Amino acid sequence: MSFTRSFTRFGATALAALTLSVALCGATAAEEFQLTSQSMAEGVQLSTEQVFEGFGCTGGNRSPDLAWSGLPEGTESLALTAYDPDAPTGSGWWHWGVVNIPVEAAGLTTGASGTDAMPEGALELRNDYGSLGFGGACPPPGEVHRYIFTLHALSAKLDLPEGATNAIAGYMINSQTIATAKLTAVYTR
Repeated sequence: MSFTRSFTRFGATALAALTLSVALCGATAAEEFQLTSQSMAEGVQLSTEQVFEGFGCTGGNRSPDLAWSGLPEGTESLALTAYDPDAPTGSGWWHWGVVNIPVEAAGLTTGASGTDAMPEGALELRNDYGSLGFGGACPPPGEVHRYIFTLHALSAKLDLPEGATNAIAGYMINSQTIATAKLTAVYTR
């Protein structure tokens, strides 16, 4: 009988430890660094609103809405990049770069790029079309391209030189990145 009581106590202790472990894992998962959007979804074709107007494409050229949550501890600023690794350039195509997004911001509204709707202090970079802010999808006809939107939690605010290229910005972003959250949409025409 003594063995049974000891086993039961051990089982109860193990069950309590397991329950606490599961609860802690659930709390951690709820705080996962995430990037979401109502305008686009993982692996789904972008809408015409996010397609470039020019280069043979006809679209709204509007930046998508984005929301984020679960910023990691130590985040001092955020950076956002939108990149097409499938562009036939040998180096991909930068569609959007934004640095120094304040940590108080929880997202961006549809069409925020280039407007007062961007968070105060956020700096939009020149895209590979040659203009500041968001430049929509416009792959060659018949090809499916990926558009990787990456939110970087940074350990510092970036001090970029005037007219910084995406390569310089990428270097600085990667040197300060604590964590990333990604959303990859596709587009073909």
